[in-house]
Amino acid sequence: MNIDEILSKIDPSNLTIAFGRITNISAITLTATGLEVAVGDIVRIESNQKLYSVLGMVTTIDGLFFTIVPFSFIDGFRVDDKVFLQRDGLTIKCGYGLLGRVVNALGEPIDDKGKIRDIDSHEPINKTSMSPLSRGIIDKRFATGVKPIDAMLTSGKGQKVGIFAGSGVGKSTLMGMIVKGCEAQIKVVALIGERGREIPEFIHYNLGGNLENTVLVTATSDESALMRKYGAFTAMSIAEYFRDRGHDVLLMMDSVTRFAMAQREIGLSVGEPPVSRGYPPSVFALLPQLMERAGNNEKGSITAFFTVLVDGDDMNDPIADQSRSILDGHIVLTRDLTQQGFYPPINILQSASRVMDKVVTKEQYNDFLKLKRVLSLIKENEVLVRVGAYKAGMDLELDAAMSKKDKVREFLTQGSNEVVSYDDMLERFKKVFE
Repeated sequence: MNIDEILSKIDPSNLTIAFGRITNISAITLTATGLEVAVGDIVRIESNQKLYSVLGMVTTIDGLFFTIVPFSFIDGFRVDDKVFLQRDGLTIKCGYGLLGRVVNALGEPIDDKGKIRDIDSHEPINKTSMSPLSRGIIDKRFATGVKPIDAMLTSGKGQKVGIFAGSGVGKSTLMGMIVKGCEAQIKVVALIGERGREIPEFIHYNLGGNLENTVLVTATSDESALMRKYGAFTAMSIAEYFRDRGHDVLLMMDSVTRFAMAQREIGLSVGEPPVSRGYPPSVFALLPQLMERAGNNEKGSITAFFTVLVDGDDMNDPIADQSRSILDGHIVLTRDLTQQGFYPPINILQSASRVMDKVVTKEQYNDFLKLKRVLSLIKENEVLVRVGAYKAGMDLELDAAMSKKDKVREFLTQGSNEVVSYDDMLERFKKVFE
């Protein structure tokens, strides 16, 4: 009997798909058996009673048993519910139809505008970063439309920058200014772990209701830890799709801290030990896996701004400290400047761009050094001036710095709805020293 005769005798209606079964349920994880899986595999969990299913990810394997973290909550599932392996893994639909849309962590539309059309690719959410030797040199500036950043912390195309601040200091406002004013062709904004009301407010107030050439990826604080974690990777995959088609892409993510908190929930639930302020080792391994995927290649670039919510305004918070070591620059927003009505409240002396000297002219870099010296002198002698212990004429350099104080303040502040072109910024920069 040949193979064709054997196949002809098989009744397709009697075939069954291999599945496993749930054996144990904890607070945010499920344990199952009966399938051959690998760590990172995507499974579909079907409820026998509720007649619905959710996706989950295999996180640990112990002999014949494996642990699943679901993309939704585990309410309604029972022991013996079925688990099916998703052979195609975790992918998202990508295409120019994403522009102007709001999607969740799985790339599904949530903006009531119907199905996303003009899709031409299915991209995996999990990817390895580019080979170091495949990366392009960062030698072209990236204008943000924000004067203090373009003048004193100039970014380059393909750079990774952190925006560090405590709660309520002004990260979201600065994000909106960069998204509105930057020169990127495509903008991908990831709002991870934010309050639900902040999504429409960010669109309305920070973006002015304009989502043209913008993709908004959201995973709010009430969603599962896995959705909050993979919302960041989904945004990165979308940015990579457009970069590989020749575009200069802005990736804006708020916030790395809540992304890390989501991984902390997952890590602790599967038995990882807490090593620093409750964060397990997987958190510190995951941050470079995400951040290093930004950058430029021979086709396009991803310039990434990651906000970091520092715990209690402590810049040595473990997530802030780890992020600083990975990123190519950091912008520090301080509460005391906010309290003085100084917007955006960027502390220039605490901030740095590691590529600035490679993307600006020698003239601008010299002006940057002059202005930084002025700020340093004002800061060092602030108390003496306030208590009247300093008299004009005692230090000519300080006298010159104090005479420029008002000009410097005017130059380093900007309205949230104001966009300043790079050439206009350079003209205003020169006037500070006139």
